[in-house]
Amino acid sequence: MSREGTASPAAALPEKAGRARPVIAEIRPTVDGGRYPAKGALGEAVAVEADIFADGHDELLCEVRFRHEEDSRWQTAALEPVGNDHWRGEFAVSRAGRHRFAIRATIDRFGSWRRTLHARAGAGQPLEVELLVGAELVRQAAARAEVPDRRRLASLADALDAAAAAGPAEGLELADSAELGTLMARHRDPRPAATSKAYPIEVEQARARFSSWYELFPRSASPDPDRPGTLADVEARLPYVARLGFDVLYLPPIHPIGVTARKGRNGVSEAGPGDAGCPWAIGNGSGGHTAIDPDLGTLADFDRLVDAAAGQGIEVALDLTFQCSPDHPWVDEHPDWFRRLPDGRIRPAENPPKSYEDVYPLDFETPDWRRLWESLHGVVEFWIGHGVRMFRVDNPHTKPLRFWEWLLATVRADHPEVIMLAEAFTRPRIMEHLAKVGFSQSYTYFTWRNSARELEEYLTELTRTPVADYFRPNFWPNTPDILHESLQSGGRPAFMTRLILAATLGASYGIYGPAFELLEHESRQPGSEEYLDSEKYEVRHWDLDRPDSLADLMSRVNAIRHAHPALHQDRSLRFHGVDNDQLLVYSKTAGSTPDGAGFDDTVLVAVNVDPRAAQAGTITLDLDALGLGRAESFVVHDLLTDARYDWSGPHNFIRLDPEVVPAHIFHVERPGGGRP
Repeated sequence: MSREGTASPAAALPEKAGRARPVIAEIRPTVDGGRYPAKGALGEAVAVEADIFADGHDELLCEVRFRHEEDSRWQTAALEPVGNDHWRGEFAVSRAGRHRFAIRATIDRFGSWRRTLHARAGAGQPLEVELLVGAELVRQAAARAEVPDRRRLASLADALDAAAAAGPAEGLELADSAELGTLMARHRDPRPAATSKAYPIEVEQARARFSSWYELFPRSASPDPDRPGTLADVEARLPYVARLGFDVLYLPPIHPIGVTARKGRNGVSEAGPGDAGCPWAIGNGSGGHTAIDPDLGTLADFDRLVDAAAGQGIEVALDLTFQCSPDHPWVDEHPDWFRRLPDGRIRPAENPPKSYEDVYPLDFETPDWRRLWESLHGVVEFWIGHGVRMFRVDNPHTKPLRFWEWLLATVRADHPEVIMLAEAFTRPRIMEHLAKVGFSQSYTYFTWRNSARELEEYLTELTRTPVADYFRPNFWPNTPDILHESLQSGGRPAFMTRLILAATLGASYGIYGPAFELLEHESRQPGSEEYLDSEKYEVRHWDLDRPDSLADLMSRVNAIRHAHPALHQDRSLRFHGVDNDQLLVYSKTAGSTPDGAGFDDTVLVAVNVDPRAAQAGTITLDLDALGLGRAESFVVHDLLTDARYDWSGPHNFIRLDPEVVPAHIFHVERPGGGRP
């Protein structure tokens, strides 16, 4: 036994732990120490970084090891030092599912020798002994190698011995030769390395990273104002959605709607004759969560819609709402799945002072919770069986977080391609936890961030902190529940501004249409964010050919998004200085030029966030973030107006009139059309 106050005997330590000298810390991307997976997506490399250092002055060799969980063999990719003992690298993934990565670091004895050799040479010291030390390192590598590398390394070791006697110049040239460096890297010293624990990464389909959502109420899709819309009408609307450039068509609940306590127009508590009710009050005698409202069509109609959408490059996303109307079959079949009041009635949904008498929430604390969970899983599996791979989940923060962790893991075990968007307008920690347990994307506070300063602070938090390792934002300027005051009072310029901000700040964004492109802006009452004559409670007819529609601008903005890889991700987002607080300037970049000096694609956006007045100012560009030299001239091509401007250096002037176009979306080019 060791004496009190002394360490455990060294003999108790494993050989590897005792001799491995590097220390690995502050690893990213990791979530809660590996308790939850970080997020990746097909089509993007997984960026890895860490602080790695060791005692003394030796050089290090660092790499990331990675594999899909179903593979047994690890692959490797190099990490490179970026300063202050921080290392960074990336690896590519080719299939969806759970991956793991670990960081490995070892002493680079050959690199350390090279550095020492040059230090001695620079100080004018003798190099004979140092060259002999190098020759010995090369012979050790030769002993580890197979023919023909063994013979070549032995020959190079002999050459170093000879250089020790011949003179320093020949020895330095030989030590720096690319051939020797390649051979020594191929046959590294096998002494113990430090290896971190393996951390999980959930790799999802590309649309989890980059997607454009368009929300549409099927019952309002009819071209005939005298009849409600159907799924067939939605199918006929697909070319319009495709022309706008959206790749996800999100449908609010398409299930039978309850009759008991049905809400009337504008959400009044009593429905009138013929009132359609709220689609989120799910279930009646025609069925529940796996049924389609007969007024909309049949499952066969839905299957045709999904197939037709795929033919247009559009994914159909369904609303996943785990609540019931008083007429849902589960109310009779599983009465213990609902919470009761003292008088025996089922307690309706409520968010005091609001009450939703047409909705019964499920009681996740029921003793029969296992069967409830399995039934809800069955709902998801049913729609997956009908071609649905994307879901918008209604109010997930009002259901147990452990339920979502179980459900998402269970679904992804068989369907790693499924993408789930959390409609979680709730407190930050809960939103973040929902992302940790597996939601692919989340609604955000974007709707309520309107000043340039608010947007910069919020987007910096989402993209430049560890939250970015697992939380993917999806920006919505409006939803059927939320008509922000800025859209109520800001006129057409406010709609244009919020569209451009959402579509360029976020790799994923969505709009509730046609209300958005047709500039729907009247609220139910002063101070309310509820729409007047809301589609949540009634059938609407939309004139898509109105001359004031923003459809052309939407098409243009979405075409820009698809054409520019820089806008397909959020991690490269950088803000730039400007001397007017009504202007917001930011950039995104992607890829790198062959010489490594710049980026393959650079998009620079300037937005006037004041919808009521023209604003001007001088930008101070972060040229490093744009991959540009300080003295370099360049061209900015406005992708909205096709205008081109010659710029030079960091300071450049802009003026934006919201009545014309409230923003520039610049593609940054060098003279002659080259990319920076």
